[in-house]
Amino acid sequence: MAEAPAYIRHFPVSWGELHRDSRALAWRLMEAGPWKGMIAVTRGGLVPAAIVARELEIRLIDTFCVASYEGETQGKTKVLKGVELENGGEGWLIVDDLVDTGATFRVIREQLPNAHFATVYAKPKGRDTVDSFITEVSQDTWILFPWDQGPQFVEPIANVKRD
Repeated sequence: MAEAPAYIRHFPVSWGELHRDSRALAWRLMEAGPWKGMIAVTRGGLVPAAIVARELEIRLIDTFCVASYEGETQGKTKVLKGVELENGGEGWLIVDDLVDTGATFRVIREQLPNAHFATVYAKPKGRDTVDSFITEVSQDTWILFPWDQGPQFVEPIANVKRD
């Protein structure tokens, strides 16, 4: 298992912000289509894919199931369920929530080299693996998606000890 990176920042994303950003991704993808169908990368890509599919009227949707994280630690990428498409996925849209190091998209691109890869958020190390994205965040930032959050007290930024 790879060593956990030192996340200096946490970037919380609310349901409303994720919905807005996923719709912005759909606007960007309108010009790149039309699409034969969509593949959502599980698990994080399921919610953005649902929003993009609704906005673009895509009804043919499959999943590419990949495991690469345990908590905040990214390890070896393991394909749990792949997808086989004609012409290397040409005309198909692959959607995920985030591209971090690009490891997941590299594995999927081996099987679907002609598909269009889109994500809501992108980090510098993975940007070269994605065709479309909306927001770039620094590599040392952990994105807190709505499904990973719960209401709790948060210490003021000025009180957080820095090394």
